[in-house]
Amino acid sequence: MNIRSTWQCAALLAVALASASACTALAPVPTGEALIGQPASAVEARFGKPPERYPRANGGTRWLYPTQPYGQFTYAADFDASGKLISFRQILTTMDFAQVRVGTATQNDVLQTFGKPEETAYFRLMDRQVWSYRFKHEGVWPSLMHFYFDRDGIVRLTQVSPDPMYDHDHDSSR
Repeated sequence: MNIRSTWQCAALLAVALASASACTALAPVPTGEALIGQPASAVEARFGKPPERYPRANGGTRWLYPTQPYGQFTYAADFDASGKLISFRQILTTMDFAQVRVGTATQNDVLQTFGKPEETAYFRLMDRQVWSYRFKHEGVWPSLMHFYFDRDGIVRLTQVSPDPMYDHDHDSSR
């Protein structure tokens, strides 16, 4: 088994552990979409307690089921103000990241949209806090999305880079 297969298995295992059944683990989005219109209790019964919960602007709530730190997916269950599921989807996507507006979005916006980052760092010379999320760029390439925040917590830069975890040419013994 190569390293890529090992990491893919780890990601699938993380999803499986967060899921109530093997069927749910292999198809979380269709399983979640089938629950649209159901109360939060039905989602919790199927997927378990969400590791992260955030308020939404419309009075609803977003539950997040991340597969980080090694997974490339976070599943979001969005509820309306009455507690009914209105959306269930994978949100670590190129299109979702593109919705973050440089100069306007805040750390709180990013947190409430994508959840806790896989990794954080502080770049002293830039004076920027950086949050990184593992994902598949364009649904294909293992990548990291980086958000650079200024001292006021405003997004000042976004950057996509290859995920070094999948760099098969890198040999750490050199």
